[in-house]
Amino acid sequence: MNWTLEVVVVPVTDIDRAKAFYAEGLGFHVDHDLQMGGGRRLVQLTPPGSGCSIVLGPQPASMPPGSLQGVQLVVNDLRAAREELLARGVDAPAIQVLGGPRAPPPRTTT
Repeated sequence: MNWTLEVVVVPVTDIDRAKAFYAEGLGFHVDHDLQMGGGRRLVQLTPPGSGCSIVLGPQPASMPPGSLQGVQLVVNDLRAAREELLARGVDAPAIQVLGGPRAPPPRTTT
């Protein structure tokens, strides 16, 4: 079975500000920016190289703006990613290395 995560809903109060942060600040591609009935709006963005998108817009009542936690973006080169964020004007904190170096995987014999 191949399970694929497609969309993560991100609750926000200001869609334009959030769209600018993700598109301009983080370099996400704007897939859709749709005006829906009743004055509602939906914006879908995808990180470079990702198969999963985020959606900004109508939130379920159980997800107030600012409540999303635990989303992790994975990059091949943390330092290069931080430098790109800084170049885009994003306040990216210094990199912290927790713990010591990783232990090598156990050897297997055949």
